[in-house]
Amino acid sequence: MNTHIDHPDVVLIGSGVMSANLGALLRRLDPALRIQVYEAADELAYESSNGWNNAGTGHAGICELSYTPKREPDGTVKVQKLIDIFQEFEQSLQFWAHAVSSGMIDAPKEFINPVQHISFVKGAEEVEFLRDRHAGMAAHHFFAPMEFSTDRAKIGAWAPLLTEGRDPAEPIAATKMDDGTDVNFGVVSRKLLGWLAQQEGCGVAAGHKVVGLRRSDGDVGRGLRTPPSWDVTARELKTGAERTVRAKFVFVGAGGGSLRLLQLAGLPEAKGLGGFPIGGHWLVCDDPAIVSKHAAKVYGQNLPEAPTMAVPHLDQRILDGKKTLLFGPFAAWTTRFLHRTGSWTDLPRSVRPHNLMTLLKIGATNLPLVRYLVQQGTQSMADRMKVMHIFYPNAQAKDWKLVDGGIRVQAIKKTDGEAGIVHFGTEVLTSADKSMSALLGASPGASVSVNIVMEVVKTSFPHLLEGAAGKARIQQLIPTYGDDMRLASNAAKFADLQKRARAALQLI
Repeated sequence: MNTHIDHPDVVLIGSGVMSANLGALLRRLDPALRIQVYEAADELAYESSNGWNNAGTGHAGICELSYTPKREPDGTVKVQKLIDIFQEFEQSLQFWAHAVSSGMIDAPKEFINPVQHISFVKGAEEVEFLRDRHAGMAAHHFFAPMEFSTDRAKIGAWAPLLTEGRDPAEPIAATKMDDGTDVNFGVVSRKLLGWLAQQEGCGVAAGHKVVGLRRSDGDVGRGLRTPPSWDVTARELKTGAERTVRAKFVFVGAGGGSLRLLQLAGLPEAKGLGGFPIGGHWLVCDDPAIVSKHAAKVYGQNLPEAPTMAVPHLDQRILDGKKTLLFGPFAAWTTRFLHRTGSWTDLPRSVRPHNLMTLLKIGATNLPLVRYLVQQGTQSMADRMKVMHIFYPNAQAKDWKLVDGGIRVQAIKKTDGEAGIVHFGTEVLTSADKSMSALLGASPGASVSVNIVMEVVKTSFPHLLEGAAGKARIQQLIPTYGDDMRLASNAAKFADLQKRARAALQLI
């Protein structure tokens, strides 16, 4: 795919799930918008959005224990974050359902499929934690169908690999919901970008690396100043040919490449920003006899010093048209910012006078995390199997192979350095004049991508959402947009909208 337009209104850098959703949403909200997408790799959505480079979990707060890390002094577990994430994922489902129903994209089973989501713990203390977590969640209608059990036979019926070969004296517990999903974010991204490329006045170009970002403050003429814009220069990597276009708005959704682009743009809001890359690996099993026994995504507690994006889980995935099992991720130290087009020099080249102290403070105050990453990268197969045996006691090394799981780059801000904290959430940085936005962070980004990019629309394109016409347009695309509180409090409305979206996506 390699198409270009002149005089775009919007340039999207990167072809992952964020750019794909933002481009499609903007074009549906304003069919006159001219949009150009540039991707450095020769294929679309093959970095973090690639199915092999993420968990594929439709993160709805159902099974991810890291979102509720501890109990309160009275023994309760706060679940508001889970409610928020659930609502945000519902917006993704609603927009993708609209895209299918309206003919923008087809064959939803190629990118989303139902799979039960399970939280699993062992040990008396963790069993009680999960019991309290379930009590807090099941009180809300989002999670009312969730089941909790300490019964070994019942848990074994849900996911046989969890109980086969396990010490019968060991206390275990699990929660299960059947409404979970497995999502191939790379496929849905390519489908949306394929639709965008077919729209008049839109272009999508792979194999084109953005090498220039120069801001224009606007021209003064007849007493009027034109809005600020960006001159974007993209180089075709195969030929070296360069072309420059001027756009009113630029979205930097380039994953690990975003930091370099923000530095290239000289954005004041990016001063002090640094990057903390984390590599990843999966253990993969393709043996049909084993794969057929595990139709679930099972999340456990994160290991000591592990970042939240490295919480271990044993997942059924549908990748490249077939079911497989993935276990991990196993983190690793790396200096590369991108898996496909990165270099070992990415980290050192990102260091600037304005972010040096931030990075040094983070390194000095997070030595256990650094040691963890180095240790993870030097593990033997036997070491990794010990971790797997927490979930799957009978697992044998001969049935599994190690594959690359991509790279995540967490942005480190000045405030992080002062606090000595590495944040692993997702956020959007926007310039003061609203002419550029960039995605920063990691989990649960892909799953809540529609909610995230709608914040970009609200900030930089507010006119598209204003008035009765604007509200009608967005509610056609995302029925609950701007109505989240009613979704959280109105069980009947939620059930109706959830059923419609899932039916369109062929999940029921």
